[in-house]
Amino acid sequence: MLQPGTLVSVPFLNGKNLNSLSLEIAAAAASLVVEEGLEYGSAKRRALKQLGLPARTAMPDNPAVEAAVVEYIALFCADTQPRELAALRQQALVWMQRMVAFRPHLTGAVWHGTATRLSDIYIQLFCDDSKSAEIALIEHKADYEPRTVTGFTGGRVEMLSLSSLCKELGENIGVHLVVYDHDDLRGALKPDVHGRKSRGDVAAVQALIENTKV
Repeated sequence: MLQPGTLVSVPFLNGKNLNSLSLEIAAAAASLVVEEGLEYGSAKRRALKQLGLPARTAMPDNPAVEAAVVEYIALFCADTQPRELAALRQQALVWMQRMVAFRPHLTGAVWHGTATRLSDIYIQLFCDDSKSAEIALIEHKADYEPRTVTGFTGGRVEMLSLSSLCKELGENIGVHLVVYDHDDLRGALKPDVHGRKSRGDVAAVQALIENTKV
């Protein structure tokens, strides 16, 4: 334990305190997330290049970027973002209802409330057979593209991506259905490190829509 009066050395890079630098990277990344619809990882990497920082510079974590996104939206998008978010949540609900047999849960920016019209929709499905989800999309005549990604459990899972017209926004929105095993649902319902729910089912999304004033 440090005693009173102990001097603590604080790392610096390019003359900047690393804590201050992390906040600067987060702010730059937040701008890219909101204005260009980038995911957090790619936004942080682009921010490093924009700021002229070395590739090995320590990155802010995702909660820090999310906090910067919230601040950016409040400053620059307060008059447009609520309507866009409501439209995206309504669009997400449409697909959740179509895929209701697979225990759909909304996650990501649309669930947490930081999405804009450039954000994609991420819905997690929990079913015994991933192919059954594909069959359901075929029955809905959806043109989708399957690929494998790293899931929240750390393993590889299938993601079915499609483009869906959002009438309220007048443009196509990316919708990604990430397929997990049914047994993964129990772990998915645990709160994150901040005590928040990381995802919500159909009823939870309906409640968000009904309780949000635009």
